[in-house]
Amino acid sequence: MLKFLNQVTDYTKETFQAAKYIGQGLAVTFDHMRRRPITVQYPYEKLIPSERFRGRIHFEFDKCIACEVCVRVCPINLPVVDWSFNKENKKKQLKHYSIDFGVCIFCGNCVEYCPTNCLSMTEEYELAAYDRHELNYDSVALGRLPYKVTNDPMVTPLREFAYLPAGVNEAHDLPETARRAGLRPESIIEQIEKKNEA
Repeated sequence: MLKFLNQVTDYTKETFQAAKYIGQGLAVTFDHMRRRPITVQYPYEKLIPSERFRGRIHFEFDKCIACEVCVRVCPINLPVVDWSFNKENKKKQLKHYSIDFGVCIFCGNCVEYCPTNCLSMTEEYELAAYDRHELNYDSVALGRLPYKVTNDPMVTPLREFAYLPAGVNEAHDLPETARRAGLRPESIIEQIEKKNEA
């Protein structure tokens, strides 16, 4: 009899727990139902990526010392660094550098650990191609200046939805001078400097 009562108690606890989880899921659903849908007309309107967006990697050929740190820290050993040893100055001389963005997972380890800062992440995310081999960028393609949504005259740039002020769901009608939800790093540094001066 005691075993049966324990089973009924466990079943009741699990039922209440399942109802609690279903309620939490429905709360998120109902919260989104109150919001107005925001549609971005993609070719003509594009979202401005956030400051830490990890897009296409930009490479500066002149800064690279062919140390191959980027290859060692890459989880899939992706960057291909071709170099030769210069006997006159006893240093490595970079010949060729390439990254295959069809395989890259955009983790940013190569950028973070590069000792000369010759690699940087850009906000370029349109890397679609008809042929897989077109995604293998050599040092010339990687050295191309990054694309910015705000500089394209044919596109209406929209701020990312996370940067909209509280209570605003429509990015189309938001003026350029409107204050964003969070503070930019520069304004945080200014606040810290003001506190240190006082």
